[in-house]
Parts: sequence; structure tokens; C-alpha cells
Amino acid sequence: MLRAAIAFFIIGLVAMIFGATGFAGVSMEIGRLLLFVFLFLALVSFVVSLISGRGGKVP
Repeated sequence: MLRAAIAFFIIGLVAMIFGATGFAGVSMEIGRLLLFVFLFLALVSFVVSLISGRGGKVP
């Protein structure tokens, strides 16, 4: 998901350089949304792993 967010940001920057501001804006918003979803899911995963006590320790 992080790769998709980065890809949309790059597409938005390229579109902005070539003057397609409408497409660039939409692409940047999609990238931003995907980034926030990724950060939220990463935070939830971190909190759940702390609570459950399963930190991935190798015996």
C-alpha cells in the first residue's frame, strides 16, 4: 500500500509538471489517502502486537 501511495504521488508530480492540474490534484489526494490508511493500519498492528505480547521473538 505504501508503494501505491508513493506511485500516486509521483504520478501527481509528473502531471503537475506537464500542466494537468486536475489530474495531479486527484492523484495527490489518492496518494494522501493511501498513505494515511497505511499509517493507521501500521499503528493498529503495532498496538495489537504490544497488547498480545507476541513480538516475534526468536527462541
